[in-house]
Amino acid sequence: MPAPERAPAYARAVLRIIDARTGEPVDAAPARRGLTRVEAHAPGFDTGALRVLLVADLLVRALELGGTPVWAVLRGERQRAELRAGAAALGVRPFEDAADVGTGLGEKQVIHVVPEGGAGPEGVRVAVAPVHAEAPDPTQGVDPAALRLALLARRRGVPVRLDPAALNEAHDTLVRWRRAIAGWAHRPSRPVSDEVRAQLRTAWEDDLDVPGVLRVLAWVESEPDFPDGARFETFAYADRLLGLDLARDLGSPA
Repeated sequence: MPAPERAPAYARAVLRIIDARTGEPVDAAPARRGLTRVEAHAPGFDTGALRVLLVADLLVRALELGGTPVWAVLRGERQRAELRAGAAALGVRPFEDAADVGTGLGEKQVIHVVPEGGAGPEGVRVAVAPVHAEAPDPTQGVDPAALRLALLARRRGVPVRLDPAALNEAHDTLVRWRRAIAGWAHRPSRPVSDEVRAQLRTAWEDDLDVPGVLRVLAWVESEPDFPDGARFETFAYADRLLGLDLARDLGSPA
């Protein structure tokens, strides 16, 4: 695989997202790193709603990695318990209930993460394409991290088909990465290079291009001259966004 396009390490990236109202990119973080409220809108429990919560979780993680304080809120009138349980299984961090929002906390920006199509709330909207799955709750009987990776493998505006082939591919990738990371951990530590760090941030700060992040990781994994210690630190750094628990097998035999 060729190296990803080089990004200037000196450039300070800013997370920009496409506003579904206008089709234009906007800064996800307000000036001077004021508080941003991220609202996930899930009208009921299904795979599409779980993907909405996952995208909201990614947005929160990306903002926090950029130094922006975030307040995450769940708006959904039906099947909240199922939504929360399904989201927790996917590694989505807890959201506050909308009923507890009150008058707010003086946030500088509100971003609504919504299912694609249909009417949406006023303000910046991040639209999430649907998921086509064989069962309404794909968390049953599936490795949650593999399901998360399968959902991350497409940009949020692209529909996802959850079939056995996609889930098996995600599972096999996770097994390989976790085994490799456990081995790299035994090698001398090396920092994430400025170039690779810039490539990762350039990807996820371009409208949450998580597939771009995964392509950088695939290159780091396969590049023969890359030090193993730097591979380990690169995957650990990227996992702060991905939330795949990639270092889970640390301590296992190399």
